[in-house]
Amino acid sequence: MEQATIQCLGCLKSKIPAAKSYHCSAKCFSDAWQHHRVLHERASSALNENGAEEEELFGRFGSGSSGILNSGSGSMSNLGQSPGINNGPVPLYPSGSDKNSGETWFEVGRSQTYTPTADDIGHVLRFECAAADTEKKIPVGPPTSIMTSRVIPAPTPTPRRLIQVNGDVLGHLDIDSQTSSFGTFTVLSYNILADAYATSDTYSYCPTWALSWTYRRQNLMREIIGYHADIICLQEVQLNHFEDFFAPEFDKHGYQALYKKRTTEVYAGVPHAIDGCATFFRRDRFSHVKKYEVEFNKAAQSLTDAIIPPTQKRVALSRLIKDNIALIAVLEAKFGNQGTENPGKRQLLCVANTHVNVHQDLKDVKLWEVQTLLKGLEKIANSADIPMLVCGDFNSIPGSTPHGLLAIGKVDQLHPDLAIDPLGILRPVSKLTHQLPLVSAYSSFARMVGVGYDLEHQRRRMDPGTNEPLFTNCTRDFTGTVDYIFYTADSLSVESLLELLDEESLRKDTALPSPEWSSDHIALLAEFRCKPRIRR
Repeated sequence: MEQATIQCLGCLKSKIPAAKSYHCSAKCFSDAWQHHRVLHERASSALNENGAEEEELFGRFGSGSSGILNSGSGSMSNLGQSPGINNGPVPLYPSGSDKNSGETWFEVGRSQTYTPTADDIGHVLRFECAAADTEKKIPVGPPTSIMTSRVIPAPTPTPRRLIQVNGDVLGHLDIDSQTSSFGTFTVLSYNILADAYATSDTYSYCPTWALSWTYRRQNLMREIIGYHADIICLQEVQLNHFEDFFAPEFDKHGYQALYKKRTTEVYAGVPHAIDGCATFFRRDRFSHVKKYEVEFNKAAQSLTDAIIPPTQKRVALSRLIKDNIALIAVLEAKFGNQGTENPGKRQLLCVANTHVNVHQDLKDVKLWEVQTLLKGLEKIANSADIPMLVCGDFNSIPGSTPHGLLAIGKVDQLHPDLAIDPLGILRPVSKLTHQLPLVSAYSSFARMVGVGYDLEHQRRRMDPGTNEPLFTNCTRDFTGTVDYIFYTADSLSVESLLELLDEESLRKDTALPSPEWSSDHIALLAEFRCKPRIRR
């Protein structure tokens, strides 16, 4: 491909696509003239065409379908070039002058859908649809058309880097070229904001086009795949979107999928739109060993049967049943564990993915769900010597009782949250403990010693009082941390972390979601290394 040095002004006057007006040299232009002159002639013919609108319409019925969608661009976009996928055949130079407006329109597709391309940026698209009699090949009734606003470039968020936190020198890794080094693996946790919750009423500051699922799903997919994570834990994944979009898309990128939808005792919406948790893992890095599904509704039923008087069961269940679930996957690593005492031993990994979607006023229910999950994980830990990861949106800020239970293994018995316990499900408080050595991955930023540009930047995005990020959820009404990746510190170490975002940079769009970032949460990602096992 040579750089263009000459441009045909005749093309510009004839409104021929700009890409066709450039030539690498005068000789190149001369050699191509016989073909190039035809473009001018066709352009002139198209601009001077005054044929009846009916005749032009009839000429479009070539596919035999009962309805035709004709996409046109008030521009000189992508004509004679390869159109976007499924945009249909594009003639070299379609007709195009609009008798009423004087504008020139060029046909860019003949299909029921059209995906704008980079060539369409800055131009208006007109979509024209007419019902047709497939046998007689004639239109039935007048065509209907709509016009878009000018096509704009897709926003490209500033790439987030992996910051190394374990080693002699603090540095950063290029995430595009980074793949997990031998013996390490990466884990992503991300609440992607289900379409059912992404309403203009809730997020009125986000442009409607950026809030639409068709836009957000592509933007989310582009972001997530760009992190190259070995294990991906997503929350708020609608069942229909998992089946129709995420599962097949991640499969193309080499991931196996696991899914658990929320239970539906209190759900009153469209059945297929109910959300849940999805866990994906790279098939070349891990194999699936076992899946556990935790339904907190069932645990609530068992609890009320055990401790609640029959006359109070209905009230108790209405408080406890929130349809929340957890998805637990046991995976086996394929990358080996050289350097450990037993290099031939299977390297297993337990990954829990949950969304504790409980109203802020029900602090007792939130803590009970987290305790229930941890007790289940303890049972798995007692049956196998296995590293654990606990990922998700816990709807609990640092300093809350659920966060304390996860991070410290117990709850402060004088914590004010414990005053809310109308059912007595948290008593005695001494039972609110667990033995898993869990540590929040992002606390590694706070524990790093030394100085450096990257480290100082990340420290400013951490809360020194809690050793957690200042926020993982940023909306107009709330900014705080509710998402975490916890790991068992006796069996795993943190090698690097995905850098945190600066709140000021997000506020230029008011809050999340925005055209750049398609969820109201930010993604968290950590790289881990399995520690040599110490015999107990």
